[in-house]
Amino acid sequence: MFRPKVPAMPQPTGLVAPPAVVEPTAVIQHTPRAPAPAPFVPAAPVPARPAVQLTPGAVIALVGSGTAVVLVVGAVLVSMLLAVAITGASVAICALVIRSLINADSKRR
Repeated sequence: MFRPKVPAMPQPTGLVAPPAVVEPTAVIQHTPRAPAPAPFVPAAPVPARPAVQLTPGAVIALVGSGTAVVLVVGAVLVSMLLAVAITGASVAICALVIRSLINADSKRR
């Protein structure tokens, strides 16, 4: 009764198109030509990269923004942990109430 009935290999119904004919294509390999030699140009001196200079205001801004990011991420993580703890406690209390109701009902019979 509960065993599924697996159909045998079903035959296609309706119009069936014949398989398409695939014609082979020719593969032609091209040999790359050698690039023309570049004319000699003396190398220009590479300019030195300027050093990054941090002003006291920039350092204070970096420290302040870093502290703000750490505080926000910490608050989010603590709130998520608190939400998980509250949910777990409420599920445990619900389980205790349901168990006591079931036990009280079975003792009454």
